[in-house]
Amino acid sequence: MRLIALVLCLLLPVAGVQAQTADQPSGTITVTDSATQDGAIATRIRAILKELDGFDDITVTVSSGIVTLRGHTLDTPTAQRLNELVGRVEGVVAIKNEVTETTDVVQRLNPAVERFFTRGKQLLAFTPLALIAISLFALIVLIGFVLARREQPWNRLAPNAFIADIYRQIFRLVFVVGGLIVALDIINATALLSGILGAAGIVGLAIGFAVRDTVENFIASIMLSIRQPFRPNDTVEIEGDTGKVIRLTSRATILLSFDGNQIRIPNSTVFKSRIVNFSRNAERRFTFELGVATEADLAKAQSLALSTLEGLPFVLKTPKASVWIESVGDSWVNMGMAAWIDQHDTSIVLARSEAIRLVQATYDSAGVGAQAPAYRLLHEGLELGRDINQLPEPPRQHSLETPPSPPQDVEALEEKQLEHIVELERTEENPDLLHKNANQE
Repeated sequence: MRLIALVLCLLLPVAGVQAQTADQPSGTITVTDSATQDGAIATRIRAILKELDGFDDITVTVSSGIVTLRGHTLDTPTAQRLNELVGRVEGVVAIKNEVTETTDVVQRLNPAVERFFTRGKQLLAFTPLALIAISLFALIVLIGFVLARREQPWNRLAPNAFIADIYRQIFRLVFVVGGLIVALDIINATALLSGILGAAGIVGLAIGFAVRDTVENFIASIMLSIRQPFRPNDTVEIEGDTGKVIRLTSRATILLSFDGNQIRIPNSTVFKSRIVNFSRNAERRFTFELGVATEADLAKAQSLALSTLEGLPFVLKTPKASVWIESVGDSWVNMGMAAWIDQHDTSIVLARSEAIRLVQATYDSAGVGAQAPAYRLLHEGLELGRDINQLPEPPRQHSLETPPSPPQDVEALEEKQLEHIVELERTEENPDLLHKNANQE
């Protein structure tokens, strides 16, 4: 411990000397000493300080080349600056800086008042140039806004009004930035542009993270409006929701369900989802199954069903109807059947219902329809020697002597009524991004 204390005692004076002499003049001290030289040094230092602002209250005395400075300055950095100035005068051996920071209120306020008046004068002198810069900026921005409001060429370049409005916004932004560059160049302050753009980029990035879902929804709206996967009044299925398309807005896709309810699906969900468009093609197929008896002639059952389907007035000739054996059960054989309709004129629900009714009536008339399963019940009174096969067979259903009624009207009246509701919805003053002439995926 004594050794450490001794080392500290030796180092501390050296550090103090270095701190005191760090800003002192260096070089060889001459042997000669004269009052004339000291007076010349003092006169030179006073002349230097007289030409500089902030050193009016400084007194200088020189003795044997040692300069003593006394007085007050407005702040400490100004007082410390004296050492640098005095140390550069030839013949200065050392500097004793006894200058302190003034606490006089008037002296401290005078420079601020002077700076205020100076900046006021500079502002008045700068006002005409600033007015010219502001006027040019306003003129350039006004030209950009006027050109952006024109319908052409934006409506011709864009696939829909939504994209045209985006083009207009970009065009306006270009003119705003251009006007800002011209105005800053006039006042010789183009260096501020990089700072402004950097700050705008940081703010935009922060806002983008804060409203990430909104930005994603907006981008999805742009993509859907450019390559439209559906049209107004199309019947679509999106994320399990089925209905007719009313409109596509900048935020959501609006459907009209078959129950008459509106369904709003965010465009970001629509863009990423599986979309089934039932209205893209006019031809649509319906399918169903019917059972026939296990002992029936299956080829005959197929022929009967196919001829019945092909004879229906609402079933298309092309593509052709088809009938096949779907599966075999314990008491019947399931026959799969399919036929095509023009869904623009025919209701697929009513067409399928009529097809089932008429094919089932044909099977019943031919006696090949599936029978209800029969069960034999054994009880304790049954004679042991009696053959179970001798029990009476369950009665079979006889053929229908009366032919089935002709096909009923299957016109798509409900779909047309829904289409009328959609048209009424679309006549309202609401934005719509769907366009009949836009490209479809």
